[in-house]
Amino acid sequence: MIDKNLILSKVRSIQSDIENLKSFQKYSFGEIVSDYVKHKAIERITEVIINEAIDINQHLIANSDSKDFSFDYKKSFTMLGDLNILPPDFAQKISLSVGLRNILVHQYRDLDEKIFYASIPDCVSQYTEYCQLIVDYIEKQ
Repeated sequence: MIDKNLILSKVRSIQSDIENLKSFQKYSFGEIVSDYVKHKAIERITEVIINEAIDINQHLIANSDSKDFSFDYKKSFTMLGDLNILPPDFAQKISLSVGLRNILVHQYRDLDEKIFYASIPDCVSQYTEYCQLIVDYIEKQ
């Protein structure tokens, strides 16, 4: 059974973090790259937003009719597309954010600062839309 309160709590957390992330959009590339505290704050906020969404995805999948429990974080988004919770094209697009999350969490390789900087508005817009789609889905349940 879907725990609507859990989902909505996580959505509110993401929305709050999005507002915090927006406050960094006023800074230039140079200001962010050269300021350790700003850079780390953006990294952490981005990571938390993506992790909260993954938690939501996993909860929705676990409480669906899907028999496929062999999904990774990226696939958790595309599975929501398969389950008609997210539009499939959007699910595919937002699933790419897991790659950035993995780089931030595991430091697999050096972070491409230009891609990182460009990801800020993408994260804001995609996860704003994600939250609205999840709330719309929950309200229909």
